[in-house]
Amino acid sequence: MIRTSSFEELSTNHLYLYKGVHMACTTFLVGKKASLDGTTLIARNEDGGDKTNPQRFVVINPENQPKHYRSIATACEFDLPENPLSYTSTPDADSTYGIWAAAGINSENVAMTATETSTTNSRILGLDPYVETGLGEEDFTTITLPYIQSAREGVERMGQLLEKYGTYESNGMAFSDKDEI
Repeated sequence: MIRTSSFEELSTNHLYLYKGVHMACTTFLVGKKASLDGTTLIARNEDGGDKTNPQRFVVINPENQPKHYRSIATACEFDLPENPLSYTSTPDADSTYGIWAAAGINSENVAMTATETSTTNSRILGLDPYVETGLGEEDFTTITLPYIQSAREGVERMGQLLEKYGTYESNGMAFSDKDEI
């Protein structure tokens, strides 16, 4: 059980982990029964390699969310739903290779983290192969977070998108709302 009295304490611990091992993403998932006050929490570090990759913190308002999305990494493109929510995002400062919004929280207080590379094995890839023209980490937050009202809806939307377009890599992601992770 996490026994911390403030977000600041937890953030300090998170930053310490970030400065430690730079090549191993670490994800924290805290359900309602594991926190003292019934809060859900998702958090993770980003391990972009040997060099620090600066990120920005931005607020995306509905009028600034694109109506049509085109991935920079693969050129996968499609129209986005109407009526997006506002949300925060932590994209890479240099968007040359894509948005890479590591995480965010939308106006319905649903949180998402989505740029954690994972691995799989050849048996799984034989059943569900990578799609070179599919979606990837650079896309997930932008095409999901503004369109969900709950953590469960996030899982469902992401599943529908991956079923339709596929992905060019293995990914880990998490969603959180006041009730579920």
